[in-house]
Amino acid sequence: MTEAITLQTPLSDGDVEKLHAGNRVLLNGVLYTARDAAHKRLHELLQAGKPLPVDLRGQVIYYTGPTPAKPGRVIGSAGPTTSGRMDVYTPALIAYGLKGMIGKGPRSQDVLDAMKHYKAVYFGATGGAGALLARRIKKAEIVAYEDLGPEAIYRLEVEDFPVIVINDVRGRDLYAEGVRAYAKT
Repeated sequence: MTEAITLQTPLSDGDVEKLHAGNRVLLNGVLYTARDAAHKRLHELLQAGKPLPVDLRGQVIYYTGPTPAKPGRVIGSAGPTTSGRMDVYTPALIAYGLKGMIGKGPRSQDVLDAMKHYKAVYFGATGGAGALLARRIKKAEIVAYEDLGPEAIYRLEVEDFPVIVINDVRGRDLYAEGVRAYAKT
């Protein structure tokens, strides 16, 4: 197995261009969380030509709704949610400058096309491992849409946050490649 690639956010075109579907990556720096309701609000702001509450250019969004932190912890469990629910809003965010997304499950063709055109990647995180992933989060604060509760936008500071490249800028899809490989056996 190849060694993991370590990246610091925000990401550049060069950062995402060197990634290939199947690469293991350790992310360091800032991730922003956002789920369905926050994506809808962000999309509406972009459509109206208004500024976003956080500058997402070069950034990575983690599709999670963290649970409340237990005493002595920075954050509660923070596992990935199904990414497809954000797909209707995602191409506009990628066009704006979003460079990465973390979640689980396949993406729509519109999202895949936007990732190729604007140079962005989709990372997978292990579902069911939210408590373990939370250990990689060193700081968490709500930065927008506090009224959404766990679906508010959080700014997370992470160290060696483990993900796998599912979709790269060349259009490769690790999920589809896995299905093809399994079908041959």
